[in-house]
Amino acid sequence: MTQNFNALDTLMSDKVEAVIFDWAGTLVDFSSLAPTQIFVDAFATFGIQISLEQARGPMGLSKRDHIRTLLATESIQDQWVAQFERASTDADIDAIYERFMPMQIEKVAEYSAPIEGAAAVLEQLRAKGIKVGSCSGYPRQVLDVLLPAAASQGLAPDCVIAGDELPAGGRPGPFMALANVLALGVGDVRRCIKVDDTVPGIEEGRRAGMWTVGLSLSGNEVGLSLAELKTADPAEVKARVERASERLSQSGAHYVIETIADFPAIVQAIQARLAQGETP
Repeated sequence: MTQNFNALDTLMSDKVEAVIFDWAGTLVDFSSLAPTQIFVDAFATFGIQISLEQARGPMGLSKRDHIRTLLATESIQDQWVAQFERASTDADIDAIYERFMPMQIEKVAEYSAPIEGAAAVLEQLRAKGIKVGSCSGYPRQVLDVLLPAAASQGLAPDCVIAGDELPAGGRPGPFMALANVLALGVGDVRRCIKVDDTVPGIEEGRRAGMWTVGLSLSGNEVGLSLAELKTADPAEVKARVERASERLSQSGAHYVIETIADFPAIVQAIQARLAQGETP
């Protein structure tokens, strides 16, 4: 009987069971513009000026934690003290978040265009019997606007976990990725792949015990829109991609690719490694 179970385990060990995707910068919203620009706009309503680069820094965290991290930045906190003659408090984090949310809800559908190849990749995964999950730093209220727009364009994962709906918290903890495992009925986290364009998202997958794939060009780390890419200096783009790849690799990504369109080859590579008995 033990031999039979071992044989079954060997038979299944080379099959990827599920892929869990991030949303902005991974499946939709090339360069993750929706959240970053809204952070800039929300802080500006309080008289605080932050750059897009600063706004991108904590990307991947839940949006409340993102605001908390930004406010803790010395240059931003200095502006706050100058503006309000006191240090920021948790109540101020709440106030910025409450200002941010309606702005994000209003704008997120405008940034719901799928990244090239995303819909085809999901279709290919399902054709191979691989389950498709997802999670996001977006709160549920924002996803409730984004998801119908994305579904109309071919992006409808089997599971979606929002950044504000788990008591244990969000990234870089493993909780959203593991919530996908439970919802999808995945039998072995070692046969799951987490795909993300941010450092916290890669850390999430590693802490969950999964294979991890970082996306450089389409995501937050490079931060260039499709329009900007067309006019950017190729040398500058190459340098940004190399920096992004290095950051994602250092955070624990097993593989780094430019966009989701490159992902099918990675699934094949991981299945080959599983067949050789390798684990994440």
